[in-house]
Amino acid sequence: MLSSLNFEKKHGHNQIKICVSGAAETGHCGIDALEKAKELGREIVRQGAVLVSGATTGFPLWAAMGAKEEGGISIGISPAASEKEHVEVYKLPLDYMDLIIYTGFGYPGRDILLTRSSDAVICGCGRVGTIHEFTVAFEDGKPIGIFEGPWEMGDQLKDIIEKGHRPNAKIVSGDDPKKLIEDIIILVKKDKISEYKIVT
Repeated sequence: MLSSLNFEKKHGHNQIKICVSGAAETGHCGIDALEKAKELGREIVRQGAVLVSGATTGFPLWAAMGAKEEGGISIGISPAASEKEHVEVYKLPLDYMDLIIYTGFGYPGRDILLTRSSDAVICGCGRVGTIHEFTVAFEDGKPIGIFEGPWEMGDQLKDIIEKGHRPNAKIVSGDDPKKLIEDIIILVKKDKISEYKIVT
């Protein structure tokens, strides 16, 4: 019976998922960090991608706000095991996310699932958690974007790359969200499975 049906259509996995990594506490992020993060989120949606974040506050939340303003999809990957723990223990938001996946793995375990669930990772204003997500994505061979702005993280990540003695052609950087997302999508498409056929 299966052989009589047409399964030649492209599957629905073609939509690119871009993780925005950044600081939950943003006092060090500088002037206009909110608007820069929101514009990054908007641009992810404009270019047809889905925004993925750590379901947290600060820079990733601002990017999610921008994505929703543009009418896009925002997915959160939480360190908590439930909505109750997410809100009451971790003190994390529910707003601006269409779907939250509750991992129960805390921040370190969440970071691995967050980056592996995404096709690429963009690092904005961040702290040590952003460095962790960067290194996991680096080790997994994910395309990585370094979003430069009035914060130190861009220079810090570039310093890690330089001192790490491991060249990586899948890292791009810049302060223009449009160009950064364009460059990331080019890298993602090189490895993206474009078609899946059911063998009957």
